[in-house]
Amino acid sequence: MSWPRSLVLASVMAVAACSSVSTVRVQPESLYVGPKMRPIAVVHAQVSSAYLFFIPIPGRVNLDRVVNRMLLSAAKALGADKVVNIQVDITPEDGIWVLRKLVGWRTAEASGVAVVMEE
Repeated sequence: MSWPRSLVLASVMAVAACSSVSTVRVQPESLYVGPKMRPIAVVHAQVSSAYLFFIPIPGRVNLDRVVNRMLLSAAKALGADKVVNIQVDITPEDGIWVLRKLVGWRTAEASGVAVVMEE
């Protein structure tokens, strides 16, 4: 593989797909989420994918992945019983947004408060 071609391939792979889960612990008295719930952390999950001529590189941008596989599993790893106040956002894939798949990107993100249930 020639040097310019490998440089382009490395650049595309570095920018093409990114997923991350960020957490921050919170003091229980600083955040009210409801009765019999003690907040332990705020969790934010995000996944992005590049598109080149309608081909996702590498793809898999959907709310199921962001909420169920990333957000909820990260909260469970922190010791949470539930996640409340979940907010989601995803780049649409129809209408005028289809043109973004020519050369562009698509993102999905979700965030919520991880809580422990108290008796």
